[in-house]
Amino acid sequence: MGPLLEDQVCYALYSTSGEVTKAYAELLKPHQLTYPQFVVMMALWQDDGASPTNLAKAVGLSKATLSPVLKKLESNGYLIKEAVPGNDKVKSMVLTKKGRELAAEGENIAKVALCATGLNETEVKQLLGICNKIKTNL
Repeated sequence: MGPLLEDQVCYALYSTSGEVTKAYAELLKPHQLTYPQFVVMMALWQDDGASPTNLAKAVGLSKATLSPVLKKLESNGYLIKEAVPGNDKVKSMVLTKKGRELAAEGENIAKVALCATGLNETEVKQLLGICNKIKTNL
């Protein structure tokens, strides 16, 4: 018969992630952003000028997966790629004025999405702790 789908932690995480991503999609549409692009923007708001390697590590994507995300963010005017002084091979991703201004709206988007989950502050802290424990142990 096999394992029951509804008893699998992996399926609960997978299906919940899909629903959260859908909720964000509607909130991000006016900004022409996908959820992965929004995640990269959140990382840049914390570390403006990060290299693609550091961004990939921060958001948990491969550099190959991150590359088209960065290109789209650049074409939408949210960031520019700049050479690192003294090392033309390394680029830094620098937020534009438009990218920095989106941070305030990004804060609101995140709050609205969180409210839609129905979780209270204690539950959010518990969920974050559990998710971080899973990531650490895997």
